[in-house]
Amino acid sequence: MTIYAIIAVIAIATATFFSFSSSSQAGDLRAGLTMIAPAGAGGGWDSFVREQQQAMRLSGVARNAQVVNIPGAGGTIGLARFSTMNGEASTIMATGSAMTGGIELNDSPVGFDDVTLLARMAEDYDVVIAPVDAPYDDIPGLLEAWKDDPSGFRWTGGSAGSLDHQVVARLAQEADIDGKDITYIPKSGGGEAIQTLLSDTTDVASTGYNEVSDQVEAGRVKALGLTAPEPLDGVDVEPMVDQGVDVVMGNWRGMLAAPGITDEEKTELLAMLEETRNSEEWKDALQRNSWTDAWMTGEDFEDFLAEDQKNTAELLEELGL
Repeated sequence: MTIYAIIAVIAIATATFFSFSSSSQAGDLRAGLTMIAPAGAGGGWDSFVREQQQAMRLSGVARNAQVVNIPGAGGTIGLARFSTMNGEASTIMATGSAMTGGIELNDSPVGFDDVTLLARMAEDYDVVIAPVDAPYDDIPGLLEAWKDDPSGFRWTGGSAGSLDHQVVARLAQEADIDGKDITYIPKSGGGEAIQTLLSDTTDVASTGYNEVSDQVEAGRVKALGLTAPEPLDGVDVEPMVDQGVDVVMGNWRGMLAAPGITDEEKTELLAMLEETRNSEEWKDALQRNSWTDAWMTGEDFEDFLAEDQKNTAELLEELGL
């Protein structure tokens, strides 16, 4: 974590310098914007931020937007660094379900109260996948098999405390399985999770659908159910709730601003995000990534976040974390 922190300081200082230089010349935030993905390249947050960067550039929302990656600890390393950037309005950072879990799991001294909330922008959903020769084809069948050997059943997915892990906890509740009996092997993402399924080192995985959609469509793994509240356009996987299993969980993603910015700066950043959200380029990104528009700001976002933190804390307690 110390190494990550040092890298973060160097990376963000360099990017912020160029962002400030460009912004000061043009006199507005649209001239230079640094966007932090608090995770490594290629992951969900990275894709989310880079899709925004592309949409902003192509739609003319921002003339110079750059991305900086600060990975580690469910986004809390990036959050800790970001919380020290008082008044630096030209830098914004991605957030979401994984950060809620990271704050709780790592007992982070820094939380959402230490930065400025901007907006929830999108939501995607998890899929539970298994090897194609698994002896179950849906979520009820999976739960019945799991009940026979709770601790011997090997789950995989994203980092400990992530939405992937929380989905497993909710499924355990549905099956009346003690959360402390769950065997969960965290991986860096859907691709690595699939490899563990194919090598028979795990039995089933919970991961973001957009991370494994190509493998599901190619028939390399079997999709058992989605955590979406209703069927998704273009996705041939039945939601769990339609299978009689009451698990609906969205992996929300949004943006934060630095602490100490002015009301005018916050208003301008929100306007930029809303223009991005309404652009054809962003709508195309939503469709390509099987994301759902989930725009929310102000008190509604604050209330949603408080509820998300409460639910996350309860699920992590169920897992014994």
